Amino acid sequence: MIELETPRLIMRQWTPEDLPALASLNADSEVMRFFPAVLSSEQSAQMLERLRGQFAAQGYGFWALQQKGSGQLIGFTGLNRVGFEASFSSATNPAAEIGWRLAREYWHQGYASEAARTALDCAFSQLQLPEVVAFTAEVNGPSIQLMQALGMQHSSREDFEHPALPVGHWLSRHVLYRITHEDWLAAPRKT
Repeated sequence: MIELETPRLIMRQWTPEDLPALASLNADSEVMRFFPAVLSSEQSAQMLERLRGQFAAQGYGFWALQQKGSGQLIGFTGLNRVGFEASFSSATNPAAEIGWRLAREYWHQGYASEAARTALDCAFSQLQLPEVVAFTAEVNGPSIQLMQALGMQHSSREDFEHPALPVGHWLSRHVLYRITHEDWLAAPRKT
């Protein structure tokens, strides 16, 4: 199972001791503003088991982000297989997605970008994935900005209604971004 490091973060597997921090993250209405609802402690416990299961099943997943020095869990970033059918993903050939969620006090400090770049580097250099997608509600400007900063390209013809939400829900319309292995290798890197 893969664990990663950045200059400021340890990207690691989840442990049962992470539940309080995960539950706090998922209960914050500002963190969850582009999701249908905040999660209860029980829902966060179920999510923790799913996150742990990703690593067991795939060898990778959404890594817990632990701040170096303080040891504080500040959120998660990572890779997963898309769990629904769409023009870009099927049950027999699920797309690899990248995603992130950070505690509010760590926003606007470059942590999401730092962790996401490391996750993409792992996707292409270690896992040899041909492509990674990202999607979010079309109203989620901060995530869209990060996708663009990562060098991902908007695939507007594949924007979609998220199947877990009713059509017409203010969050149902999702944008799709993608980056290929070749584009990642060709992109200039910030030092």
